[in-house]
Amino acid sequence: MDLPTLWYLTIGTLLIGAAMTLWERQAHGHRSRQLGIWAASYLVFAIGCVLAMNRREFPGPAGWALTNLVMVVGYTMVWHGAARLDGPVRALRYRYALIVALVVLGWAIAGAAYTDILWNHVSAFPIALISGLTAWTLWHSGTVRHLRSRPVAVAVFACHSLFYVLRIVVSPILVAAYGERLLPIFAKATMYEAVLYSMAMPMAFLALIREEYQAQLLTASRTDFLTGLGNRQGFFEQGTKILLRRGADRPVSLLAIDLDHFKAINDRYGHGVGDEVLKLFAGVARDMAGPDGIVARLGGEEFVILLPGLGCKAARQLGEAVSARFTAEAARQDGPGIEVTLSVGVAETKPDRNDLPALLSAADRALYQAKALGRNRVEIAGSAGVVAAA
Repeated sequence: MDLPTLWYLTIGTLLIGAAMTLWERQAHGHRSRQLGIWAASYLVFAIGCVLAMNRREFPGPAGWALTNLVMVVGYTMVWHGAARLDGPVRALRYRYALIVALVVLGWAIAGAAYTDILWNHVSAFPIALISGLTAWTLWHSGTVRHLRSRPVAVAVFACHSLFYVLRIVVSPILVAAYGERLLPIFAKATMYEAVLYSMAMPMAFLALIREEYQAQLLTASRTDFLTGLGNRQGFFEQGTKILLRRGADRPVSLLAIDLDHFKAINDRYGHGVGDEVLKLFAGVARDMAGPDGIVARLGGEEFVILLPGLGCKAARQLGEAVSARFTAEAARQDGPGIEVTLSVGVAETKPDRNDLPALLSAADRALYQAKALGRNRVEIAGSAGVVAAA
């Protein structure tokens, strides 16, 4: 395949990548800025390819210099889009400007005398540098850290950077040893790699954005909209994993919690106040459960707190503390300003309740006992599922 054909293939793949990215941008509003930057960068690369094909039409080294400058701008845009995955990065703009300024300065000082050296060897350095920085940025990005496609995206830019590093190091040595007849071979190898890169780069970024969006949808499906806690689905998924991972001698306790007379609160104060009460409880429970506790809203005014590493006595004490703090905060004038209490049932893992449904069933029975005994209390489930008074 001749060199012009490779140039045309690269331009075509870049234009397709830009079109696909702009199309995907419509479906991912939260990433519209990043996708827009990447789509624009692909168009800049395409312009750079057109300039490269016609660089000899410009006077002196202007065509070579302009092509290299446009390509470097395209690479900095790709890097900028990757960096913005974690939020605005205004400080990096000075680094982009510095790299571009060094390219301009290099061509202005040495372009006329060393056009071939700059084009064939030196111009690869900023490309290798920026591609390596893009790979480094993606690898350390907190946003994409847990995405399955992250290693693929990092590999795309790391391999591209490595290719240009090898071009910087190896090609001058081989040209010095075997003559300039190798330059067309290096040029064709560079364009082969460019075709692959122009396909892999948009695919890698689109994979990251799509996987991130799918992860957000999955998280939303496991989250209660009002309180931000886990919902029933999320609770059973997380809780089951915790019980499966626990050691044989490590207890796990569960608090089943119900807000007393919550329907009366809604009827008297309105659903807006009722929602504030639910959100207040969610904040209190999340804070007091600690980093290892799993807090979820199962529905209505029913909540659960799963406590790895705590036995029933410690869990009971936590339930009492949550109840006291919630009641106090709900009664404060700057809060909902109403009287509301909790009924709590506590169950600990036992041989006859080793899975989450059995543990929840035992805690529910303890909760019903707390309600039967007058509410506003904590009850512990007995070893065989029989409730023992707290």
